[in-house]
Amino acid sequence: MRLQRSFPLFLAARYLKPKRTFLSIITLISVIGVMLGVTVLILVIAVMTGFDRELQRKVLGFEAHVFITNEEILRDWRPLAEQVEKTEGVVAVAPFVQGPVIVEFQGRRLAPKIRGVDPEAELRVTDLSKVMVDGTFNLDGESTVLGIKLAESLGVHVGDKLTVYSPGSLGDILDELNKVEQNGGDKATLAELREMVLPAELTVTGIFESGRYLYDSEFLFVPLHMGQELYTLGDDVHGLTVRLNDPYGAPAVKEKVNSLIEPPTMALTWMDMNAELFSAIRMERNVMFFILMFIVIVAAFGIMNTLITVTVQKTREIGILKALGATTSQIVWVFLAQGMVVGFIGNLAGLGAGMALVRWRNEFKDWLATTLNIQIFPADVYQFSEIPAEVVPGDVAIICVSAFVICSLAALIPAWSAARMDPVKALRSE
Repeated sequence: MRLQRSFPLFLAARYLKPKRTFLSIITLISVIGVMLGVTVLILVIAVMTGFDRELQRKVLGFEAHVFITNEEILRDWRPLAEQVEKTEGVVAVAPFVQGPVIVEFQGRRLAPKIRGVDPEAELRVTDLSKVMVDGTFNLDGESTVLGIKLAESLGVHVGDKLTVYSPGSLGDILDELNKVEQNGGDKATLAELREMVLPAELTVTGIFESGRYLYDSEFLFVPLHMGQELYTLGDDVHGLTVRLNDPYGAPAVKEKVNSLIEPPTMALTWMDMNAELFSAIRMERNVMFFILMFIVIVAAFGIMNTLITVTVQKTREIGILKALGATTSQIVWVFLAQGMVVGFIGNLAGLGAGMALVRWRNEFKDWLATTLNIQIFPADVYQFSEIPAEVVPGDVAIICVSAFVICSLAALIPAWSAARMDPVKALRSE
């Protein structure tokens, strides 16, 4: 009885044993095909998952959980901030002024964005103090803290002075120019105009590195009063930022905040602000899974092709086995086991190679960049200095099980075909 149970596996192992034939080469190619499919799937899904989750972490570390903004300017914001801070789930509220400016340093000019903030309130809303790489988050007086990529582009260091020009007063400047034309340029009007166009000089007190290229290359923080002056807002602001106990509970808090305010003032969550980006990443992840699964399907066709060839070559042997009393299920298992063994070996090799590539992904990226001058993950496009990756055991299990099932199903067709052979016709086969 034991021999009857084990002989299908014994024959499957004999058929798979390398014999330096064309059939062995096809079998090896099938194994490599399964391995490549599983390897690429594990790597791509891990990178896409890591990209999604790392992006969420970067967004939640740099941005607030809820934003309260107006189409233009948020006036009389202090009572609203007090109301919002009393809302259940809210930890802190901070005002901000944000907009484009022109920054100059030693002849270099760029057009980043300023964010005017109350330093004490801002550090309760965001984690900026944790991402400082030089200096401190100090916005006392006329000072600024900027991203590391922006600092590199300008060539500034802690202690240097930046010149900042704001477009916020452009309308007022044009009005004054019209007055100059009409009044013939009296000294009082010219003095007012000169005061408007005079730039602000800010001392760099700190440089931060969030890890997201967009933030590190486009933002500089200034004291709230400086932002208000640059945009001639008086005591008004552009909006409020809110930190919550639970970032993923932002939609519920958003509804509560919206009940306290009237349009055009509205509350938006961090999910709303980045909805298109996160949706695109998840959709791309799912699409890539199905596309790359076709690599495994192609390898499965290779397994099927191998087993069909084996079936044709072993027709007489199949006839002899059936004549000796081998059952249909035993014949099926002879060939099904071959496909399952190929699928298992390909899965195991693909799992090892995939995990190795995930582990050494950034070293491989750097090698391609330095040796072959190939940039596969440019920071200015993907907003990360390194390739993020996160291996989810459930995803790996789905990939490996799916590949194994596909290979087994591919083997089932020729196995069933072999088992249904008429032993008389099989014995007569040449």
